[in-house]
Amino acid sequence: MQENHSQGKRSKKKRRRSENSILAGSILLCIVTLTAVTICLVMVFQYRAVQQKNTAVMSELEAIRLKEEAAYNQAEVDAMIESAVEEAKEKTGEEVEERILDRLKGFMTSGQGTTEMLRSFFPDEIVVADAGQYYFFPILEALAKNTYDPDSFLADRDGVMHYYEDGNLASRKGIDVSRYQDRIDWEKVAEDEVDYAFIRLGIRGYTEGEILEDETFERNIKGALKNDIDVGVYFFTQAMSVEEAEEEAEFVIESITPYKVTYPVVIDVEAVTSAKARGNDLTSEERTKYCIAFCEKIKEAGYTPMIYGNLKTFMLLLNIEELEEYDKWFAYYDDKYYFPYEFKIWQYTNKGTVSGIKGDVDLNISFETPKEIDEEED
Repeated sequence: MQENHSQGKRSKKKRRRSENSILAGSILLCIVTLTAVTICLVMVFQYRAVQQKNTAVMSELEAIRLKEEAAYNQAEVDAMIESAVEEAKEKTGEEVEERILDRLKGFMTSGQGTTEMLRSFFPDEIVVADAGQYYFFPILEALAKNTYDPDSFLADRDGVMHYYEDGNLASRKGIDVSRYQDRIDWEKVAEDEVDYAFIRLGIRGYTEGEILEDETFERNIKGALKNDIDVGVYFFTQAMSVEEAEEEAEFVIESITPYKVTYPVVIDVEAVTSAKARGNDLTSEERTKYCIAFCEKIKEAGYTPMIYGNLKTFMLLLNIEELEEYDKWFAYYDDKYYFPYEFKIWQYTNKGTVSGIKGDVDLNISFETPKEIDEEED
């Protein structure tokens, strides 16, 4: 019995040592992982600092070239770039790294993600995360910026966003709907103080390319208008040519002719996750050209064209500098938007609740009043 008892004690000690070893190993692994992440992020910041410095040098050289007609040869340019790199490295010394580490620690302990952290470190650029990569876009001075005061956006207890100017309400509450909302009680929607609704008119199939009308379009647009809710429409594009984009626009125009559409007519530009999507290999130049073709057709018909998209749409899929003249409907699900350029409508959540609609619905905030339509046009 005593021998068995001693063996039991030794067994317990071994288990404790084993558990302690596992715990120590886990802690060590966490420390190593955190250190590795920190080093990687510091290297990213150093690389971006060098990159920005190089960009500044190249801009300066371009200005000199324009003034003095190529005052530097290639060897001199290379020497200046090398000098800029060394200067950036010198500036990223212990003091700078310590500040970076303090900020990194703050982001980690607050639970904020890497994307938010990078955006904090690079406020003069638009940081877009997509498919495990990060893209940095300089904010273009030539493009018009939105002038909204971020502190003037306030959500009520139901999560509905409002915008105020000098203490007065300066925004309108809106939704967008499609067949996914099934049958809608538009009378109850109106009672919930919804000012406008974007109705999905249709889509172009992303494999076969056939144009299809949304099965609830007619019922939804009639129901909204009957209850004095202003309407706009949107079409999900998968155009592969200017001709297809114009075909989509013509389909939209023909479909809305019987109705009083006072809000914009929207082309919905989004990436499709399916590997079989027909538009997967389109370039940003091609998508932009097709987008313009759609918008011009809509404008010719007397409606206000608009482009719907998120950060990926406007920064990766399209050339935003070529779309300056068209209104933007920006999708970004947060209580603060992240987009420096002009936009007229902000879709701030896809988890909204509205009377008369079962389940979730997209909520939008608009800063524009509906287009006036003469009675003769109605």
